[in-house]
Formats: sequence, C-alpha cells, structure tokens
Amino acid sequence: MTAARRVAAEFRAAWASFLRRRTAVFFTFFFPAILVVIFGVLVETQPTGGGLFAEPPGYYVAGYLAVVVLFTPLSRVGSEIARHRDGNRFEKLATTPQRRWEWLLGQTLVNVVVIGLAGLLLLALIALVTGAAIPLSVDLLLLVPFVGLGVALFCGLGAVIGRVADSQDGVIAASNAIALPLLFLSETFVTPDLLPAWFRPALALSPLTYFARGVRAVTYDPVGGTGPTGSGSASVDLAVLAALALLFFLAGAYAIPRTD
Repeated sequence: MTAARRVAAEFRAAWASFLRRRTAVFFTFFFPAILVVIFGVLVETQPTGGGLFAEPPGYYVAGYLAVVVLFTPLSRVGSEIARHRDGNRFEKLATTPQRRWEWLLGQTLVNVVVIGLAGLLLLALIALVTGAAIPLSVDLLLLVPFVGLGVALFCGLGAVIGRVADSQDGVIAASNAIALPLLFLSETFVTPDLLPAWFRPALALSPLTYFARGVRAVTYDPVGGTGPTGSGSASVDLAVLAALALLFFLAGAYAIPRTD
C-alpha cells in the first residue's frame, strides 16, 4: 500500500469517527455560530464609539473564522491522540507500515474538510446577521489556503499537546489555556491600539496573527483601501503562515507516540 492510500485510509477512518460523535459534530458548528450571535447581534459593533468592538462588522470576520481554525484542531487532534493512547492503538499502529506523519496528515485533512464547511456556514451567517460586507473578488479564493494552512498548523500543535497531556481532560484544559490567550492577542477581536504599546510587537509571535491579518486583508475593505491597523499584504502573511504550518506539522508528527 502506498503512502497516499494509507493517508486516504486514515482520512476515511477519522471522518467516520467524527460523524459517529454527534455531540462533537453539533458543537463544531454551533460554537462559532453562537459567538456570531452574541457579539455580532447582541453586543453589536460601534464604529463611531470606542473600546472593544469599535470597528465595522467586516473587521471581525477574521476573528470569527479564527475561532474554528484555532479551537477545533487543537481539541480534536489532541483528544484523538489521548484516545489512541488509552486504547493502546499506537502499539497496533506501530506494527503497520503507516508512518506518524501519514496518520497526522489524514487527521489534518479531515479537519480541513470539517472546518472548511463550518467556515462557509459561518461566512453566510456573518453576512446575514451582522450586515458585514465581504468584498467578492478573486482574492477571496485565498481563504482556501489560509484556512487549510491554519488548520494544519494547529493540528500540529494539537498533536504536541496530545503527547504532553496525560489524559483527554488534560488535553482540553491545555488546549483552552493556549487557545484563549491566542484568540484575543492575535489581532482578531482586540485591535492593537487597545493594547499597551510595549506589548504590540509581541503580536507577531502568535501564528494566529498571520491568519487574522491575511484573512482580514481579503475579507475587509475599509474606506481608504487599507486596514485600520495596517494588516499588511495577504501574500506575505500567507507565506509566513505556510512556513509556520510546516514547522508545527513536523513538530506534531514527531510528537506522535510510536507506542503507548
């Protein structure tokens, strides 16, 4: 069996496993949707005011997409490794030709499909309930590699968390402890001007920052043609995200246990 067939087999198995967990399927799509309802409808943005959510609705599209790209891979891949370890499945996999990177790639592809579908539904919901105007152009197709690379990056990080954490509960706790600070300190919902000047350079240390900047560059068209916080070129952000995704994916593949 070739590497491609082994990856495809892992993809099918992981996809079937995901569909069997109906609660996981429900909350994968429900969690980001409820965030849109809370922040986009109940709290609403205040473009003429100040403070949090002071930008137009379109500015926060990148933040909503960042929620699914960040939280879902971290918890799903980390939990999957914990379940495999509890069920002694890595010992069985060690007797097969499947390599660790093939296992992780199969898991990553499932997450790309799941989060891609969730992202499409999220974009439709955002446009419907918040009134955000997403410019329709060829550049919008860059969302595909942005989402794919973002998912790969955080699948790799999720694999590292799954290796370090000693249980599924530990995976969830560690994932939340990492994801929550990243979500609000990566130019998603909190604009850099609301943070202390001395802290702003540290935003470049978060991989989620490059996802948010790039996605904002192709989904948000403010007056004047430039982002309100200087989000930069989408192509540059995509290149940085690609390099980080490769690095985190390799680290995650290396972290996957050979045996339990």
